Amino acid sequence: MAFDIDRVRAEFPSLSVTDEGQRRIYFDNPGGTQICRRALDRMQDYLIHANTNTHGPFRTSALTDAIIEETHRALADFVGASDPGEIVFGQNMTTITLHLSRSLAHTFRPGDEIVVTRMDHDANVSPWLLVARDLGLTVRWIDFDPQTYRFTPESIDAAITPNTKLVAVNYASNALGTVNDVKAVIDHAHSVGALTYVDSVQYSPHFLTDVKAIGCDFLACSAYKYYGPHQGMVWGRRELLERLEPYKVRPADNHLPTRWETGTQSHEGMAGTLGAVEHFEWIGQEMGGGGATRRERLRAGFQAQAAWEKEIGRHLIEGLLAIPGVTIHGLTAPEDLQDRVPTVGMVKAGTDPETMARRLADANIFTWPGNYYAIEVIGRLGLEIDSGMLRIGLGQYNTKAEIDDLLNILDT
Repeated sequence: MAFDIDRVRAEFPSLSVTDEGQRRIYFDNPGGTQICRRALDRMQDYLIHANTNTHGPFRTSALTDAIIEETHRALADFVGASDPGEIVFGQNMTTITLHLSRSLAHTFRPGDEIVVTRMDHDANVSPWLLVARDLGLTVRWIDFDPQTYRFTPESIDAAITPNTKLVAVNYASNALGTVNDVKAVIDHAHSVGALTYVDSVQYSPHFLTDVKAIGCDFLACSAYKYYGPHQGMVWGRRELLERLEPYKVRPADNHLPTRWETGTQSHEGMAGTLGAVEHFEWIGQEMGGGGATRRERLRAGFQAQAAWEKEIGRHLIEGLLAIPGVTIHGLTAPEDLQDRVPTVGMVKAGTDPETMARRLADANIFTWPGNYYAIEVIGRLGLEIDSGMLRIGLGQYNTKAEIDDLLNILDT
């Protein structure tokens, strides 16, 4: 079955919004996608029928407990885990990572080393830099080649040593679009006894996530990057989540996953996240051949989506490269497109990214100029941190016609 872009677009109410008769084109997806109907319906249903706190002896509390449990099961399926107790919810990836980093810090000692990368969003860099600063640890960096936009094997080998205790690495770059071979980095880290923390915020909206296949210790992603509400989550191995000491108030439950979910969570956000997972299931059922289990339907959904995103991603890249003065910082060869998400960072000679973004915004086309918190990437490319690049991020609901509208403006 083919990916039906018209049916998919009909699942997003915001796509029909106009401003003074002008349609909106959303290419700001790496910073946050539009929310799908199933997520909206789940949130509204929760807020109307079950809006209360947990573990009470009355009906709305029981309904709240049930939706929380089901969402944990759904997210375990979403990332390829078998244990819903390994799913930890929070406001966003940044907040949860900072929270977990405080507990992981108690396992480090003077002389230990932490490895971060030049390709990461700062949410997977600064938490670990702060830990290293506070404890006097050594920080080592995995670098990428600014010509190939990939990690260099020599840099990985040099960064990970017998003293390494944690390696923080991104699955896909929020600036370059590169999908990294995280399994190779994880295997190398584990060979010296180090833990691994994977930022999958940019990967998980585009490809099926499988924590068992890559073998990581922690993996973080955010529902508002895959058509859900503002909600973050981290998967962590049960052994670690039980052994590490969480920062929490004394009356809080000490069992998984709630020992890590501090305070009252966004229950409506969890409900909406469940709806986002169900949206991918729907695509898998209707356009990908279906499946007997939720995981199988998710796999089918991501496969159908990936084919569409590769097609429109190629259309965007080819169109940009045809514009005089444009440089794309990222993989552009046809044979390399399977190693990237459809997030494209570009510059144009003689025009700064802010000016391009404002021109596009005048036509109600939404893109991001700047560094998008990927300050190491921008610095490594030799670009100004404040101006950075223009980022064009495609999602499952974008079309070639929308891309052509963007290209026409950039080509003038």
